[in-house]
Amino acid sequence: MLRKRQVHLDFHTSEHVPVGNNFSKEQFQRALKAGHIDSITVFSKCHHGWSYHPTEVNEIHPQLDFDLLGAQLEACKEIGVNAPVYISAGYDEKEYVKRPQWRWRHTPDKEEQLEYEKEVHFHILCFNTGYLDFLCAQIEEVMVKYNPCGIFLDIVHPRICYCEKCVNDMRALGLDIENEKDRESFAQQVYNKYLEATNNAVRKHSATATIFHNGGHIPKGDYRYIDSNTHLELESLPTGGWGYDHFPLSAAYTRTVKSKEFLGMTGKFHHSWGEFGGYKHPNALIYETALSVANGAGCSIGDQMHPLSEMNMATYNLIGKAYSLIEEKEPWLNGAVNLADIAVLSAEAITGDRDVKADTGANRMLLENHLLYNFVDEASDFSAYKLLILPDVAIKNVKTIEKIKAFAENGGKVIATADALINDDKFLLDLGAEYKGENEFNPTYFVPEFETVNGKTEYVMRCNFNKFDVTEGELVAYMQNPYFNRTLEHFCSHAHTPNNPEESFPGAVINGNIAYIGWDIFSAYANHGHLCFKELFTYIIKKMMGDEITVFADVPDRAVVTYTRQENEKRNILHLLFAHTTVRGKNTEVIEDTVPLYNIKCSVKCDTKPSKITLVPTGEELSFEYINDRAEFTVPKVDIHQMVEIKNI
Repeated sequence: MLRKRQVHLDFHTSEHVPVGNNFSKEQFQRALKAGHIDSITVFSKCHHGWSYHPTEVNEIHPQLDFDLLGAQLEACKEIGVNAPVYISAGYDEKEYVKRPQWRWRHTPDKEEQLEYEKEVHFHILCFNTGYLDFLCAQIEEVMVKYNPCGIFLDIVHPRICYCEKCVNDMRALGLDIENEKDRESFAQQVYNKYLEATNNAVRKHSATATIFHNGGHIPKGDYRYIDSNTHLELESLPTGGWGYDHFPLSAAYTRTVKSKEFLGMTGKFHHSWGEFGGYKHPNALIYETALSVANGAGCSIGDQMHPLSEMNMATYNLIGKAYSLIEEKEPWLNGAVNLADIAVLSAEAITGDRDVKADTGANRMLLENHLLYNFVDEASDFSAYKLLILPDVAIKNVKTIEKIKAFAENGGKVIATADALINDDKFLLDLGAEYKGENEFNPTYFVPEFETVNGKTEYVMRCNFNKFDVTEGELVAYMQNPYFNRTLEHFCSHAHTPNNPEESFPGAVINGNIAYIGWDIFSAYANHGHLCFKELFTYIIKKMMGDEITVFADVPDRAVVTYTRQENEKRNILHLLFAHTTVRGKNTEVIEDTVPLYNIKCSVKCDTKPSKITLVPTGEELSFEYINDRAEFTVPKVDIHQMVEIKNI
């Protein structure tokens, strides 16, 4: 089982600064204890290319005169802290300068390549050169000398390369360097060779060491490289540009993948990696670590050690404020599995585009509605869920289409938007409707047949729309076009043309267990965030699921609700989280003030009456009523994170 209170201790240190002068085993241990840390990733080799221990295959940092890695490993072992070892794989600035033949060349244009090489940052090396043998020798040296519990390899994923070795090897294989598919195919071959060689370098010496290859993203629907890792680590620094809704989306998919344990990796930094002297408010780390465990992950907090190698106690006191709470909660976290009512068929998994906005918008709507959900791919078992959401993008895979049809025919509920239900100009499922093609107007207007916050009126929809006729089912919304699209010859007012109330067309329909929304509302919500997008989706969800929704919690839209099961302990755990986020500076989302919630009414669907419901870890028992197969209770206070144990269900 992965340890849940980890630190990733960055140590990328130039040859121009002193290293290790202030390292003390006792001070290092004191910092780990203050931080309540049970695992810390320490460095063998950094992005600069230097080793932090005596080495016969590489070069020790020129300003280091002792075995820093060995001293850190010994210190960790004495106090029972795990210590995986980090080796920079994709970057090695020292070797990049020394060996031009090992350089990754991202373009055939010599001027563009020269500009890249002159930029002040770390540079990438090519695994299809002698560099791979050099890297594997470093891994083996660490394994033989230190026998670590794990190896962490960084900055790795398939890369198209135009170096002389890659170009010549492609030609020898009959591949065309000018052909994009051939370039991608060869990049995958090179990456597979890297994975096999580096994993073998570890496995020659240990059958149990953990291995993780970090590329910064776990691609949805791509299983090619998953099994090369013993576990997964989800890099998601909310203040570093990811935002606070990034991790829940990543975790909602990762927890469905091959039962792999995973970590949520945030940072103590105000911004992102490489920041010296940047600190979050303790409330931010308390929330971020709680968000990790509530979504089925362990925790990893990024830090960067000062070159002098004295651990910063302000950092570890900060981390300790979060990890002391996680330590208290661990009995209710170990072995817990997240439960879900809803599956979202990931648009990224279908398109291969990691920047597709449909997943982002769907994730935000589900989070803000406090629903229990997973993101799934085309290989997943849909039958485990009550509702399947198909967001925005066209589905072409015949087997996937048949699985969707079977799910619906067996009574599973389906909500589809925009192109997700269209194939060969027809609806995939029997919707009682006929597809009429793409609408020529954008934006359009949404006219609800239900009450919204601002009443029944026309709402602008800055997104695409598919036209359709309806012969049966419940129309829940109409669409109106503008008088004309905005052009140089035809425009009206500052932004867009008003709606034409003379004509209305079907906009969204529910027919039995299938609902269709003509707009690509998930992509639009990610881009624009209009409340009306979410109101339409929320109405349809509640209309279709009703009391089948497992958990209702009366919390604000920024709250997060998850629900887990510990089968061995015969108990479920309700997680309620809330933090007030603020944008500071330029696109930096932070958490500072604690804003508690009080007297939160909760309703949880239970097949049998619980024997008791308690707040954990305090053990305070809550009174409850069991009505119509639901446990009804009130949580007195949520201060960032509150867990509720529901026993014997």
